[in-house]
Amino acid sequence: MNHPFIAEEIRANGQGFLPGLAIDCVIFGFHQNQLKILLLEYRNTGLFALPGGFVREDEDVNDAARRALVERTGLQDIYLEQFYLFGDQSRHNPAPLRAIMTAKGIEPADSHWLLRRFVTVGYYALVDFTKAVPKADALADSCDWYDLTHLPVLMLDHKTIVQKALETLRVNLDQRQMGLRHLATPLLPETFTMGELQNLYETILGQKLRRTSFQRKMLSLGILERLDKKYSGGAHKAPYLYRFAENAIGSQN
Repeated sequence: MNHPFIAEEIRANGQGFLPGLAIDCVIFGFHQNQLKILLLEYRNTGLFALPGGFVREDEDVNDAARRALVERTGLQDIYLEQFYLFGDQSRHNPAPLRAIMTAKGIEPADSHWLLRRFVTVGYYALVDFTKAVPKADALADSCDWYDLTHLPVLMLDHKTIVQKALETLRVNLDQRQMGLRHLATPLLPETFTMGELQNLYETILGQKLRRTSFQRKMLSLGILERLDKKYSGGAHKAPYLYRFAENAIGSQN
């Protein structure tokens, strides 16, 4: 397999990378009241997958995930959380990777390291949809946003990984009140209305919330700073703008 421009990850022996260990990232963005994730598409195969990568021998696992995120989004300082290890034997299926490589003009031997069994570390990331610049990896043809409620069929166990990431995000959003600013900041503009914050909550949780109860709860946390009203129509109906207070103490209740 002599391809001078091929990425180091695709080389047959996998030299320089930890064998059997991969990373898969569920990268969430929020746009027009829709929760979206980045997916890679492999044309001429009908296959879609989560962005991911491999861990170099001289690299921490978390650093490998951050590197993969920078490569796929062009963004630094991304909110990133490791949420699960996927290691079932049933997830090993070399057929999709073989089809992807063949479509790229690469004919891998049965012993190629990418066709072996991998345990993958699942991460979810929260990014600013408006600032991310999706970029495909060496094997994919495109990297684009997809509405979480209308995803294409994903290869291997990537649908399970997405579902587990969403479950974890929902739990964290509900329970980590002190960390709400870190969870919501990447998904919202710098200033937002209470309605926009509620829309984000409802989209992630997949359920409607009572407006008055939600507003009361958010204000009780002590993490929001109220600004001027957002004038776009009648002055008496203009909602207040908020932003997350930098030094908020917040409530644990």
